[in-house]
Amino acid sequence: MAKFMFRGKTLEELQAMNLEEFAELLDARKRRSLKRGLTEEQKKLLQRLRKGKPFVKTHVRDMIILPEMVGKKIGVHNGKEFVPIEITPEMIGYYLGEFTVNRKEVKHSSPGVGATRSSKYIPLK
Repeated sequence: MAKFMFRGKTLEELQAMNLEEFAELLDARKRRSLKRGLTEEQKKLLQRLRKGKPFVKTHVRDMIILPEMVGKKIGVHNGKEFVPIEITPEMIGYYLGEFTVNRKEVKHSSPGVGATRSSKYIPLK
């Protein structure tokens, strides 16, 4: 199996870096976000993850996945429920919200009460 690499760095090298060094490896939007500093909610999430809890629930979908989060299980809220996610090395640098679908596919049924005659027509195929 090929060893995981992120921008030429191994997972061990990434985990040894501090936040500023890791931010330099990211693209501009995420680098700017990390240089401005984490929000209070993001800091609380990191503290709870560092405590070693087996499963952490969060509403913070805009948190960038950091190397220290690899191997943790996080329940990310999609607007209705907490979707469990296990963080893998390939997820580093993405947002938590990218791994939970928050939109439901629209499934139309038959026309409702008050529909016009023409809109009640349903093709056989």
